[in-house]
Amino acid sequence: MAKKSIIARNEKRKAMIERYAAKRAELKELGDYEGLVRLPRNSSPTRYKNRCVESKRSRGYMRQFGLSRISFREHASRGEIPGVTKSSW
Repeated sequence: MAKKSIIARNEKRKAMIERYAAKRAELKELGDYEGLVRLPRNSSPTRYKNRCVESKRSRGYMRQFGLSRISFREHASRGEIPGVTKSSW
């Protein structure tokens, strides 16, 4: 489990990204890069970190399922993810 402060920081970034999305798109359309620089750093979508829904783990995140590799493996082995079967050869 990730530290609560890091999770909270990431959620704060997500809210800021949504708040400044329209203004950021408008400035990009106008080509006003000086205006973009004046926006808060955390309003940039690249600063948001994808995290596992269950464990909030940031590393080994699988975008297609929204889970970390560890959580994905647990659910897949129990057969809880449709379309995913255990492989053997």
